Amino acid sequence: MTQITLVTGANGFVGAEIVRRLRAQGATVRLAARASSGIADEVVVGDIGAHTDWTEALTGVDRVIHCAARVHQMDDRAADPLAAFRAVNRDGSAALARQAAQAGVKRLVFLSSIKVNGETTKDRGPFAAADAPDPQDPYGVSKWEAEQALHGIAADTGLEVAIIRPPLVYGPGVRANFARMVSWVARGRPLPFGLCRNKRSLVSVTNLASLAIAASRHPDAAGATLLASDGETVSVRDLLARIGTAYGRPARLLPVPPALLRLAGSLTGQRAAVDRLCDPLIVDAEPARRLLGWRPPVTMAETLAEMAAAR
Repeated sequence: MTQITLVTGANGFVGAEIVRRLRAQGATVRLAARASSGIADEVVVGDIGAHTDWTEALTGVDRVIHCAARVHQMDDRAADPLAAFRAVNRDGSAALARQAAQAGVKRLVFLSSIKVNGETTKDRGPFAAADAPDPQDPYGVSKWEAEQALHGIAADTGLEVAIIRPPLVYGPGVRANFARMVSWVARGRPLPFGLCRNKRSLVSVTNLASLAIAASRHPDAAGATLLASDGETVSVRDLLARIGTAYGRPARLLPVPPALLRLAGSLTGQRAAVDRLCDPLIVDAEPARRLLGWRPPVTMAETLAEMAAAR
């Protein structure tokens, strides 16, 4: 009997890479999307929430990789951001899990966020899966509540659930803050990050997709919370320098003290964004690698080179 993997958010940044890798492996894939994009094997489910009907998408499905979400936004215009995040990320995910269990799905992999652990590893060791959750914003809260809801459904129904918490995801097609950083370097713009030596973990979209697929298949992933990373940490200064190398445009980094950057962020209402650039965030992803016998298939240098070649 053919096993079908359903990927939600299949036309998004991470979902599309998961679909690409699954198809390259010869797997049978079904795509769930909010709106039609004309891709083969796609099922339109509309807006995601507590009342989404997943019946057509789940028919005959063996496993689900759930990428669809209301994503983190720096300038959120919602009247009640927490309610908006909960409606999609918590309630929508719980509805999918309940219907998946009823449809006989064996496993659901949920792409959560390292924001469940917190915003920074300043004055402490790397984040670990066993740490007490400490989400600091509505997005992180909604992801943590979704995790709890999914584990509850798993306990009630026997549905296998695996959780993945990635840090910043980058790669060809990335948008938002990472895309802006790349644009700054590629244009030769002077950047005030020459003294930002904080260490951060990242994960390329290729490595995250590979981990998600491994988690959908490995027997030991059931019930596990897996932290994802490329397996190397870089400072913002070093990251910008690596981007410059990949794009053939040396980064122009000015030696501005991080304290001044934080002050400027406070004065301009951008303190949270500056803190993300200046604070450390290190993830201990080695337990996930040991559990699944998995290793990241690409390095940061290879991913940055691929981004440069795709521009």
